[in-house]
Amino acid sequence: MVEAEGRRYPFASVEALTPEVLETFPFEYAGREALVEITTDEFTAVCPYSGLPDFGTLTVRYLPAGSCIELKSFKYYLTSFRNVGIYQEHAAPRILDDLVACCAPPWMEVVLDYRLRGGIHTVVTVSHGRR
Repeated sequence: MVEAEGRRYPFASVEALTPEVLETFPFEYAGREALVEITTDEFTAVCPYSGLPDFGTLTVRYLPAGSCIELKSFKYYLTSFRNVGIYQEHAAPRILDDLVACCAPPWMEVVLDYRLRGGIHTVVTVSHGRR
């Protein structure tokens, strides 16, 4: 629980995240380089310092090997961040780790572009493997 000016802003810890909901389906063109890009402007989590919500645009790019991320399960996974206290700099690496564990791509990049807060714009980019 975070206290700010006499108010309490409750949020969950990262243990509330649900990477187990992520599903895949077979990529029928294994061996062919195909770039998959997924973007949503509905990413939200909670700042563990202030307890206030952070909003951002999330972009995931990857080269599928044997499987692709099933999008409905991806949406459920992202929804699990909604009430979780996680620093902006930690959200993107956590998403990358969970997605790499899910579909084992040879290359993946996660870009989390947060909306302005207090006049500060943050973009976090992390990657796995080589393109």
